[in-house]
Amino acid sequence: MSDFVVIFRTPSQIEADVVKGLLETHGIAAIITSDQSRTAFPFALAHLRVAVESGLAAQATRIIDSHREEVSSHRVVPFGTELAPLERDVGYRFRDPGLLEHALTHRSRVHEDASGGVIDNESLEFLGDSILGFVVADMLFRAFPEHSEGQKSKLKASIVSAASLARMGERLNLGEYLILGRGEEKTGGRRKQALISDCYEALIAAIYLDGGIDPARAFIERQFQGLIEEARRTGVEAAFTEDYKSALQEWLQSHDRGLPAYRLVSEAGPAHRRWFAVEVLVEGEPVARAEGRTKKEAAQAAAKAALTELSQSR
Repeated sequence: MSDFVVIFRTPSQIEADVVKGLLETHGIAAIITSDQSRTAFPFALAHLRVAVESGLAAQATRIIDSHREEVSSHRVVPFGTELAPLERDVGYRFRDPGLLEHALTHRSRVHEDASGGVIDNESLEFLGDSILGFVVADMLFRAFPEHSEGQKSKLKASIVSAASLARMGERLNLGEYLILGRGEEKTGGRRKQALISDCYEALIAAIYLDGGIDPARAFIERQFQGLIEEARRTGVEAAFTEDYKSALQEWLQSHDRGLPAYRLVSEAGPAHRRWFAVEVLVEGEPVARAEGRTKKEAAQAAAKAALTELSQSR
């Protein structure tokens, strides 16, 4: 890179892309490189470097400076404010915005990146799953001291199911903020429950790494308190005894229709976190499809979707 000079450094892939695009709109070619290779600890973020030809460095620096904003504290506010609405919805302001971007980055983006500075959110997802499980277990322990271990375990499984996390993520519009590769973008990745659910867990881990267990716990409690209150009102048993497969079968029989059939459409994901897509067919015709972390969960979700579809079409 003898003819190039580094004029901007950032841990944020989005910010690096914005700066590169800004310079290119002014006719200055720029390249992005990383000053750190991937490690077993991806949250030790690499800094990305934006470089231009040495003769254009001064002009490039002036362009970048002209797009910064001075605030009352005289702190320079950089690019990368695209995620501010998400921070407001989450209720947490990141000290290191790069961690939030890391949580939003799907592996499809990594596969298409040549800089070496982009790392996907799978490790954060693993950590977030553990933090979520711990906090929800603590909440259930305090909310239902009289119930058995088995009852609390079933309720916990229902509350932190993939479908539940996807719904939570959709309320935060996580799909709109996902950092995807072009291929995943084209195939509707922003609406895929599996991606939203995984990103939700990665978000929890990012909050923990940025601020510690207290803000992570506060976020989880805000998000899940409503579900626990609902379980209190309806009873623990009612919270996890919904059997949509049986309900669908009964509905079809009452309308003189044939019994449903379930077909595994696809499965994906690493060995420790498989995702299954199941389709439900009625009289040989596909009616609905859903995803889940187990075939049983996916089949129940598909049956629920089929019930909604059939009842609305009558």
